[in-house]
Amino acid sequence: MMTTSGADGMRNLTPALVAILLIAAVNAAHAQTMRGSRESITQQNQHAVTHGYTFVQTSSQVAQLVDSGELVRVNPSRTMVLHNVSYPYARPAVRTLVERLSAQYFNACGEKLTVTSLTRPIARQPANASDESVHPAGMAVDLRIPSNGRCRAWLESTLLSLERNYVLDVTRERRPPHYHVAVFPENYTQYLAAMTGESREYTVRRGDTLTAVAARMNTTVAQLRVANGLRSDLIHIGQRLSVPADSGRSSAATVASANAAPAMREVTHKVQRGETLWRIASRYETSVDVLRRQNDLAGDFLQIGQTLRVVLDGS
Repeated sequence: MMTTSGADGMRNLTPALVAILLIAAVNAAHAQTMRGSRESITQQNQHAVTHGYTFVQTSSQVAQLVDSGELVRVNPSRTMVLHNVSYPYARPAVRTLVERLSAQYFNACGEKLTVTSLTRPIARQPANASDESVHPAGMAVDLRIPSNGRCRAWLESTLLSLERNYVLDVTRERRPPHYHVAVFPENYTQYLAAMTGESREYTVRRGDTLTAVAARMNTTVAQLRVANGLRSDLIHIGQRLSVPADSGRSSAATVASANAAPAMREVTHKVQRGETLWRIASRYETSVDVLRRQNDLAGDFLQIGQTLRVVLDGS
């Protein structure tokens, strides 16, 4: 983990250079391969647990999550084939990633991307599946390994590039041969919004409130109201909310935020692999010293899975 002096030194660098140095540091600590590990499986599972994802037990429970909007149908297209997929459903962000990836793959290789598995109930997991598998959580997709060497190289390079951006974790499995891709939906949604400058979409789940959605998607209640024409904070299960990109705040939302009295709100952050206290502080637009005080930390060392308390002023 980064020391205090290192964090202070990085404050003098440009944001672009900081991003490059952070990626380089993480890549050095976690060499990029597709071999997979117990640590990566645990990280995938922790992400699902942290975000309250349901691990479906049976086929009927898959149907329930589809009805509630937590899972959405993935359809074959002119750029994608679904081969023997018993449950063609996934979390909305996973569907978006697969659709975009298949279109890019088709343009690069001239052939369709083949999906061999998506959501799988625990009762239908193969005998060699890990107990921590995230297929039952709807955040994993299995892809067939292309026989064409050029297409295989393109697909592996693209998946590893996305892994370096912390939006997924990819493993090349041997029995049977396929790519196991675990997608981190929140990370991918934010990555895509930053890359395209477009608004994001969020499907309301059971137990969600507008305040909780705003905190999860790094926006404000005022912005969500304006973006979706809401007159109150009432939302319902399955409702699709448009989440404005950070760089595209509307003038109406800005005025609403400026006129409202700053409200204190608290969120929790679970430490992911490669994160430092400085990086987390930057994400929430606070300081390392403030995070230390809020969490009674003596130094900058963090552990994967550690939960941090972050108090925001809402300004």
